[in-house]
Amino acid sequence: MSDLPLLDVRRLGRCDYAEAHRIQQEVLEQRIAGDARDTLLLCEHAPIITLGRKTPPEERPTSDVPTMEVERGGEATYHGPGQAVAYPIIALPDDRRDLHRYLRDLEQVVIGVLGEFEIEGRREEGLTGVWVGDKKIASIGVAVRRWVTWHGLAINVHTDLAAFEGFSPCGLSPSVMTRMADHADMPPGTTLVEVLVVKHMCEVFGFDLPPPPPLAEPTPGRFPNLPLFPG
Repeated sequence: MSDLPLLDVRRLGRCDYAEAHRIQQEVLEQRIAGDARDTLLLCEHAPIITLGRKTPPEERPTSDVPTMEVERGGEATYHGPGQAVAYPIIALPDDRRDLHRYLRDLEQVVIGVLGEFEIEGRREEGLTGVWVGDKKIASIGVAVRRWVTWHGLAINVHTDLAAFEGFSPCGLSPSVMTRMADHADMPPGTTLVEVLVVKHMCEVFGFDLPPPPPLAEPTPGRFPNLPLFPG
Protein backbone atom coordinates (compact mmCIF):
# COMPACT_ATOMS: atom_id res chain seq x y z
CA MET A 1 0.00 0.00 0.00
CA SER A 2 1.27 3.49 -0.88
CA ASP A 3 2.64 5.76 1.86
CA LEU A 4 1.53 8.86 -0.07
CA PRO A 5 -1.17 11.07 1.49
CA LEU A 6 -4.65 10.46 0.09
CA LEU A 7 -6.60 12.99 -1.96
CA ASP A 8 -10.39 12.88 -1.92
CA VAL A 9 -11.93 13.99 -5.21
CA ARG A 10 -15.47 15.35 -5.46
CA ARG A 11 -17.02 16.13 -8.82
CA LEU A 12 -19.79 18.71 -8.37
CA GLY A 13 -20.80 18.91 -12.03
CA ARG A 14 -22.48 22.09 -13.29
CA CYS A 15 -23.27 24.21 -10.24
CA ASP A 16 -23.80 27.82 -9.26
CA TYR A 17 -20.70 29.58 -8.00
CA ALA A 18 -22.32 30.45 -4.67
CA GLU A 19 -23.03 26.78 -3.96
CA ALA A 20 -19.47 25.74 -4.84
CA HIS A 21 -18.19 28.56 -2.63
CA ARG A 22 -20.33 27.29 0.28
CA ILE A 23 -18.99 23.75 -0.19
CA GLN A 24 -15.42 25.07 -0.30
CA GLN A 25 -15.92 26.88 3.01
CA GLU A 26 -17.43 23.77 4.58
CA VAL A 27 -14.59 21.49 3.47
CA LEU A 28 -12.01 24.15 4.41
CA GLU A 29 -13.25 24.27 8.00
CA GLN A 30 -13.32 20.46 8.16
CA ARG A 31 -9.76 20.24 6.84
CA ILE A 32 -8.49 22.85 9.30
CA ALA A 33 -10.14 20.90 12.14
CA GLY A 34 -8.65 17.63 10.90
CA ASP A 35 -12.09 16.19 10.14
CA ALA A 36 -11.50 15.80 6.39
CA ARG A 37 -8.68 14.68 4.10
CA ASP A 38 -7.07 16.86 1.48
CA THR A 39 -9.82 17.36 -1.10
CA LEU A 40 -10.08 18.40 -4.73
CA LEU A 41 -13.43 19.84 -5.86
CA LEU A 42 -14.11 19.78 -9.61
CA CYS A 43 -16.93 21.67 -11.28
CA GLU A 44 -18.24 23.80 -14.11
CA HIS A 45 -20.05 27.03 -13.30
CA ALA A 46 -23.02 28.92 -14.62
CA PRO A 47 -21.80 32.28 -16.01
CA ILE A 48 -20.35 34.58 -13.34
CA ILE A 49 -17.52 37.07 -12.94
CA THR A 50 -15.67 36.80 -9.64
CA LEU A 51 -13.81 39.78 -8.21
CA GLY A 52 -10.58 38.98 -6.38
CA ARG A 53 -9.10 41.15 -3.67
CA LYS A 54 -6.92 43.13 -6.11
CA THR A 55 -9.72 44.16 -8.50
CA PRO A 56 -9.47 47.97 -8.90
CA PRO A 57 -12.79 49.87 -8.78
CA GLU A 58 -12.25 51.24 -12.28
CA GLU A 59 -11.93 47.71 -13.71
CA ARG A 60 -15.20 46.32 -12.39
CA PRO A 61 -17.24 44.65 -15.15
CA THR A 62 -19.83 46.52 -17.17
CA SER A 63 -21.39 43.38 -18.69
CA ASP A 64 -24.72 41.84 -17.68
CA VAL A 65 -23.01 38.74 -16.23
CA PRO A 66 -23.56 38.41 -12.44
CA THR A 67 -20.60 39.28 -10.21
CA MET A 68 -19.43 38.15 -6.79
CA GLU A 69 -16.63 39.40 -4.57
CA VAL A 70 -14.41 36.60 -3.27
CA GLU A 71 -11.46 36.09 -0.93
CA ARG A 72 -8.90 34.88 -3.45
CA GLY A 73 -5.99 36.93 -4.68
CA GLY A 74 -5.89 38.44 -8.14
CA GLU A 75 -8.41 40.52 -10.04
CA ALA A 76 -11.65 39.82 -11.91
CA THR A 77 -12.15 36.69 -13.98
CA TYR A 78 -14.98 34.86 -15.71
CA HIS A 79 -16.35 31.39 -14.98
CA GLY A 80 -18.86 29.65 -17.20
CA PRO A 81 -19.84 26.60 -19.24
CA GLY A 82 -17.01 24.87 -21.05
CA GLN A 83 -14.47 25.76 -18.37
CA ALA A 84 -12.91 23.13 -16.08
CA VAL A 85 -12.61 24.53 -12.54
CA ALA A 86 -10.61 22.88 -9.76
CA TYR A 87 -10.53 23.88 -6.10
CA PRO A 88 -7.77 22.13 -4.10
CA ILE A 89 -8.47 22.28 -0.37
CA ILE A 90 -5.20 20.91 0.94
CA ALA A 91 -3.08 21.42 4.04
CA LEU A 92 0.34 22.54 2.89
CA PRO A 93 3.07 20.63 4.75
CA ASP A 94 5.87 22.55 6.41
CA ASP A 95 8.22 22.19 3.44
CA ARG A 96 5.62 23.59 0.97
CA ARG A 97 4.43 26.63 2.94
CA ASP A 98 5.39 29.09 0.24
CA LEU A 99 2.54 30.68 -1.71
CA HIS A 100 4.74 31.47 -4.70
CA ARG A 101 5.73 27.82 -4.91
CA TYR A 102 2.09 26.77 -4.53
CA LEU A 103 1.06 28.99 -7.45
CA ARG A 104 3.90 27.61 -9.59
CA ASP A 105 2.82 24.07 -8.65
CA LEU A 106 -0.75 24.78 -9.79
CA GLU A 107 0.63 26.18 -13.03
CA GLN A 108 2.59 22.95 -13.46
CA VAL A 109 -0.63 20.95 -13.05
CA VAL A 110 -2.20 22.92 -15.90
CA ILE A 111 0.92 22.65 -18.07
CA GLY A 112 0.83 18.88 -17.55
CA VAL A 113 -2.84 18.69 -18.55
CA LEU A 114 -2.22 20.73 -21.70
CA GLY A 115 0.71 18.50 -22.60
CA GLU A 116 -1.64 15.51 -22.73
CA PHE A 117 -3.19 17.18 -25.80
CA GLU A 118 0.17 18.29 -27.24
CA ILE A 119 -0.57 21.89 -26.30
CA GLU A 120 2.56 23.66 -25.07
CA GLY A 121 1.69 25.67 -21.97
CA ARG A 122 4.09 28.16 -20.45
CA ARG A 123 4.42 30.65 -17.63
CA GLU A 124 4.51 34.41 -18.22
CA GLU A 125 7.09 36.18 -16.08
CA GLY A 126 5.51 38.46 -13.49
CA LEU A 127 1.99 37.05 -14.02
CA THR A 128 0.03 34.13 -12.57
CA GLY A 129 -1.66 31.58 -14.83
CA VAL A 130 -0.76 29.53 -17.89
CA TRP A 131 -0.27 30.77 -21.44
CA VAL A 132 -0.14 29.25 -24.90
CA GLY A 133 1.98 31.44 -27.10
CA ASP A 134 0.85 35.00 -26.40
CA LYS A 135 -2.61 33.93 -25.18
CA LYS A 136 -3.79 33.05 -21.68
CA ILE A 137 -5.56 29.70 -21.34
CA ALA A 138 -5.87 29.22 -17.56
CA SER A 139 -6.39 31.55 -14.61
CA ILE A 140 -5.28 30.87 -11.05
CA GLY A 141 -6.32 32.64 -7.87
CA VAL A 142 -5.99 31.22 -4.37
CA ALA A 143 -6.62 31.91 -0.71
CA VAL A 144 -5.03 30.25 2.32
CA ARG A 145 -6.31 29.97 5.88
CA ARG A 146 -4.02 28.44 8.50
CA TRP A 147 -1.99 27.01 5.62
CA VAL A 148 -4.99 25.21 4.14
CA THR A 149 -5.64 26.29 0.55
CA TRP A 150 -8.91 27.05 -1.20
CA HIS A 151 -10.09 28.64 -4.45
CA GLY A 152 -7.87 27.42 -7.29
CA LEU A 153 -7.66 27.23 -11.08
CA ALA A 154 -9.85 27.49 -14.17
CA ILE A 155 -8.92 26.06 -17.58
CA ASN A 156 -10.72 27.31 -20.67
CA VAL A 157 -11.68 24.16 -22.59
CA HIS A 158 -14.69 25.10 -24.77
CA THR A 159 -15.37 28.43 -23.04
CA ASP A 160 -17.20 31.14 -24.99
CA LEU A 161 -14.41 33.73 -25.07
CA ALA A 162 -16.88 36.52 -25.82
CA ALA A 163 -17.82 36.30 -22.13
CA PHE A 164 -14.51 37.98 -21.26
CA GLU A 165 -15.56 41.14 -23.10
CA GLY A 166 -16.72 44.09 -21.00
CA PHE A 167 -14.01 43.82 -18.32
CA SER A 168 -10.28 43.26 -17.93
CA PRO A 169 -9.73 39.58 -17.02
CA CYS A 170 -6.92 39.50 -14.46
CA GLY A 171 -6.17 43.10 -15.51
CA LEU A 172 -5.51 42.08 -19.11
CA SER A 173 -7.18 42.74 -22.45
CA PRO A 174 -10.06 40.34 -23.20
CA SER A 175 -8.38 39.58 -26.53
CA VAL A 176 -5.57 37.76 -24.72
CA MET A 177 -7.80 34.85 -23.64
CA THR A 178 -7.80 31.52 -25.47
CA ARG A 179 -9.17 27.99 -24.97
CA MET A 180 -8.02 24.43 -25.50
CA ALA A 181 -10.52 23.87 -28.33
CA ASP A 182 -8.64 26.48 -30.38
CA HIS A 183 -5.39 24.49 -30.12
CA ALA A 184 -6.42 20.82 -30.19
CA ASP A 185 -9.24 18.50 -31.21
CA MET A 186 -11.09 18.37 -27.87
CA PRO A 187 -13.85 15.92 -26.92
CA PRO A 188 -17.15 17.49 -25.84
CA GLY A 189 -17.49 18.67 -22.26
CA THR A 190 -14.83 18.98 -19.58
CA THR A 191 -14.82 15.48 -18.05
CA LEU A 192 -11.57 14.31 -19.64
CA VAL A 193 -9.80 17.50 -18.59
CA GLU A 194 -11.07 17.01 -15.02
CA VAL A 195 -9.68 13.45 -14.95
CA LEU A 196 -6.31 14.74 -16.14
CA VAL A 197 -6.33 17.50 -13.51
CA VAL A 198 -6.65 14.75 -10.90
CA LYS A 199 -3.76 12.83 -12.47
CA HIS A 200 -1.43 15.83 -12.50
CA MET A 201 -2.47 17.07 -9.04
CA CYS A 202 -1.39 13.68 -7.71
CA GLU A 203 1.90 13.81 -9.63
CA VAL A 204 2.83 17.40 -8.72
CA PHE A 205 1.75 17.30 -5.07
CA GLY A 206 2.58 13.67 -4.30
CA PHE A 207 -0.93 12.37 -3.59
CA ASP A 208 -2.55 9.00 -4.02
CA LEU A 209 -6.28 8.33 -4.43
CA PRO A 210 -8.32 6.33 -1.91
CA PRO A 211 -9.35 2.86 -3.03
CA PRO A 212 -12.74 2.75 -4.73
CA PRO A 213 -15.68 1.57 -2.62
CA PRO A 214 -16.80 -2.02 -3.12
CA LEU A 215 -19.23 -2.47 -5.98
CA ALA A 216 -22.85 -2.94 -5.02
CA GLU A 217 -24.76 -5.84 -6.50
CA PRO A 218 -26.51 -4.46 -9.60
CA THR A 219 -30.26 -4.52 -9.81
CA PRO A 220 -31.30 -6.97 -12.56
CA GLY A 221 -31.64 -5.14 -15.83
CA ARG A 222 -29.78 -2.03 -14.60
CA PHE A 223 -26.18 -0.90 -14.44
CA PRO A 224 -24.65 -0.10 -11.05
CA ASN A 225 -24.25 3.60 -10.27
CA LEU A 226 -20.47 4.01 -10.28
CA PRO A 227 -18.72 7.21 -9.15
CA LEU A 228 -16.43 8.96 -11.60
CA PHE A 229 -13.73 9.23 -8.92
CA PRO A 230 -13.25 7.37 -5.64
CA GLY A 231 -13.67 9.22 -2.39
